[in-house]
Amino acid sequence: MKIILTHEVATLGAPGDVVEVKDGYARNYLLPRHLATPWTKGGQKQVDAITKARATRAVQSLEQAKSLKGNLESSVVQVPARAGASGRLFGAVTTAEIADAVKASGVGSIDRRTVQVATPIRNLGNHQVSVKLHPEVEATVKLDVVAAK
Repeated sequence: MKIILTHEVATLGAPGDVVEVKDGYARNYLLPRHLATPWTKGGQKQVDAITKARATRAVQSLEQAKSLKGNLESSVVQVPARAGASGRLFGAVTTAEIADAVKASGVGSIDRRTVQVATPIRNLGNHQVSVKLHPEVEATVKLDVVAAK
């Protein structure tokens, strides 16, 4: 099935991209979550509008992403989490908690969907995660997971 992406999907592409996916994936996941719309002949106007808006934002956001990358990589963000006596967390640190901690630290504001955690963070201590700020800019954020009070 041919679809037009309206939001960024990590494995498929960016908004405005026309991609071919399996029918079930489109019907059961992408379309109900409003991440994509079905492709139609009149959909080309929608694709053009999305790509034009994305191009104008890309120039501004590239400069902002580079400055935010410098801020993120030069600081250590503390993430409070509930933990047991042995230092093991009750659950794992989520991407939303990481994004909230970055915002609370005053370094900048990031979207939780841009945070990429390689392995789940389940222990107290120092960890690193990557944040995709722009298609060309990726920052590494140093986290200090501390026990919540």
